[in-house]
Amino acid sequence: MTETLRILHLSDTHLYGDGRLQYGVVDTLAALDRVLARAATLAGIDLIVVSGDLSEDGTAASYRKLKGTLDPWAAERGAAVVYAMGNHDVADGFEEVLGARETVTAVRGFRVVTVDSSVPGAGYGRVDESQLEWLSGVLATPSRHGTVVVLHHPPVAPTTVLFEPLRLIDPDALLEVCSDGDVRLILSGHFHHGLVTEAGAAGIPVVVAPAVANTTDVLWPPPRERAVRGAGFAWVQLPDDGPLRAHLLTAPAPDDGETVYDLDTAAIQRIAAEAGWRR
Repeated sequence: MTETLRILHLSDTHLYGDGRLQYGVVDTLAALDRVLARAATLAGIDLIVVSGDLSEDGTAASYRKLKGTLDPWAAERGAAVVYAMGNHDVADGFEEVLGARETVTAVRGFRVVTVDSSVPGAGYGRVDESQLEWLSGVLATPSRHGTVVVLHHPPVAPTTVLFEPLRLIDPDALLEVCSDGDVRLILSGHFHHGLVTEAGAAGIPVVVAPAVANTTDVLWPPPRERAVRGAGFAWVQLPDDGPLRAHLLTAPAPDDGETVYDLDTAAIQRIAAEAGWRR
């Protein structure tokens, strides 16, 4: 009999501890509530994954808001919850409320591993040698139905110009470890738009969830970068003996599509200088 892991994949909630609006316009907690109201129609959720940038301000209060919203919602459905660190997250607040930044969770014969790709004070991501050794050790013992790896920064090329200097550095090293193990799926966020693709020589499926907070306009012409109002999530079904199915969904609101920010070249270069990767 086929065993299928059904995953509600959320990312980039960007909550504030004091309830402030993101960019002065987006109520991110209300966006999360809207996403959960839409996702409540899904049947049989086994696992809720939140793949980083949980907080905008890194405060313990922001993580308590998230945990206080998600954990009861998951418990009503008998679903496990795993949280991953993103570049906006702060380790102290995260650990105080949510626990360890890198975890191994068993769900219905599948193994779910969170990897912290954040670099303190930076927007780009990296998985260092010690983390790769740890992950390799975890994967050395196969799981019955395989492993899902969760990290904030996708191990694939960015779509838009803003995220090029904010990408995951040296994804090949991570993908090699994943390919040597039993990794069947990688879940990420960061880009603020949905993406389903494959990575590495083994073609490991990668699902990048739409952001809860706002949506990157992937059709906005470079060299500018634009984000608009809009919240989304991914619904992923991973069977034990076949390919995954992933649906990228929205939680509509009347003001969807309104501009949240529109960055010119100078603004993008400033972000790259402050938070981007420099050789």
